[in-house]
Amino acid sequence: MGFNAKQAMPINPRWRQVLPALLLLLGAVFWTYRETLLAMVSIWWRSETFAHAMVVPPISLWLIWRQREALLAQAPRPAPWFLLPIACTALVWLLGDLVAVNALTQLALVSLLVLAVPTLLGLRVTGLILFPLGFLFFAVPMGEFLMPQLMAWTADFTVLALRLSGLPVYREGLQFIIPSGSWSVVEACSGIRYLIASLMVGTLFGYLNYRSLRRRLIFVGISIVVPLVANWFRAYLIVMLGHLSSNQLAAGADHLIYGWLFFGLIMVLMFMIGARWAEPEIKAAAPAGREPVAVSAWHAKALWPVALMATVLVLLPQWALWSLTHAEPAGEPRLQPLTETAPGWSVSTSGALDWKPAFLNPSTSLSQTFVKAGRVVGLHQDYYRHQDYQRKLVSSENMIVRSGNKQWVQLGRNVQALKLAEGDILQLNQTELGPSIATQQASAGLLVWQLYWVNGQWTNDAIKAKAYGAWFRLLGRGDDGASVVFYTERGTVGDAEATLGSFVRENLHLIEAQLRKTRSNE
Repeated sequence: MGFNAKQAMPINPRWRQVLPALLLLLGAVFWTYRETLLAMVSIWWRSETFAHAMVVPPISLWLIWRQREALLAQAPRPAPWFLLPIACTALVWLLGDLVAVNALTQLALVSLLVLAVPTLLGLRVTGLILFPLGFLFFAVPMGEFLMPQLMAWTADFTVLALRLSGLPVYREGLQFIIPSGSWSVVEACSGIRYLIASLMVGTLFGYLNYRSLRRRLIFVGISIVVPLVANWFRAYLIVMLGHLSSNQLAAGADHLIYGWLFFGLIMVLMFMIGARWAEPEIKAAAPAGREPVAVSAWHAKALWPVALMATVLVLLPQWALWSLTHAEPAGEPRLQPLTETAPGWSVSTSGALDWKPAFLNPSTSLSQTFVKAGRVVGLHQDYYRHQDYQRKLVSSENMIVRSGNKQWVQLGRNVQALKLAEGDILQLNQTELGPSIATQQASAGLLVWQLYWVNGQWTNDAIKAKAYGAWFRLLGRGDDGASVVFYTERGTVGDAEATLGSFVRENLHLIEAQLRKTRSNE
């Protein structure tokens, strides 16, 4: 006579001791970094690009719940050596908060939550839920830095496809004209929303449907390539639909609806094809009558000391941030006009160039125009102090010109090397601007050079500017910094570069002195 009954896997009594310590540590992380958490949730709520992140925590919890039987059979034990990664991650959060980098602080927050698991539960338990823990990183809203490149690729493909279709195309930067009208590749056309959503869903699909690492990685790669190519075809088809319908269709907001319908169809086809190679899940049967694994006396005694040490490490960055903030100078900066210039250059009150960069919420700004032998150079400075997440020198929202600008369009961007009088080489970000196609203004355009000044250090690199800012704040020297932009009208080849080079080479030391006085509140 047989008896088939599913025998429940035993629950290790160690969990009753470990769970309170784990909840304490997770609670300390959530409370200490609640502002970072709220900032992340607010981005989910207001941004269509990252709205999918709201389902990431529930999915991770569900994936962990699927492993509950295997987890409860394990004997969790602390791994004290994970205290070092926790300390390093807390330091990363501090550095990220000092220079107001959302992605860095939010990555650090998620990392602390993930590291709490192996620190108190050990590697065996962590290995069972490694994917659900890693999946939590999809909750971090990041990836917008890819947008300029994605927009450029979309424009390249669309223009090429239109020409192969027999349509004449005139292009300037991200704008182009075809016989039926003008089009522009803006942020919504970059495909970043499709790419991030596809990568998240594709990764989850691969984990749930494949057992081999090779198949999972292949499908993740497909989930990256397919939305990129699909977005290129989407942009091309929308332009063709507008052209063939005399701009009655796909010329307004409805082209976004068509885009999502096209993307949804592509995703359904991708998952249908991927499901054909799905591998069945194999569950190993637990040996009957398996006894709970014992935990050594050392691990039992180490649990609360490790939990308390980890909690202290989690709290330390907030104390350090409070100390550094209270040591910084108070008051708003005052950026005085540059009155002293190099010989031959003079301040001009007329002939100002009608343009300025799009930097948000500076503490103070200043625009001036200088003339020498008929050559006109504009100087624009955006100065920042007491930076936070709404006001910061280096930000993805600060740019030379926005894609939706009705007057100017970016034609090209590179790095210009300028040899100074002392023999040093100064690297500057160079941007070429042209008049927008829609304005039809008669202008040769502008040549723009841009630099960051951070507490006396010049750099054209945004990452270095962030690093300088964090370093000087750690030294107690404050977070003063500025974006310094030089610009002039484009003329014959080499003429604009020579004009800007002459002005920067001869006046940079005077601008440096002006910025130092501003930092000292003189």
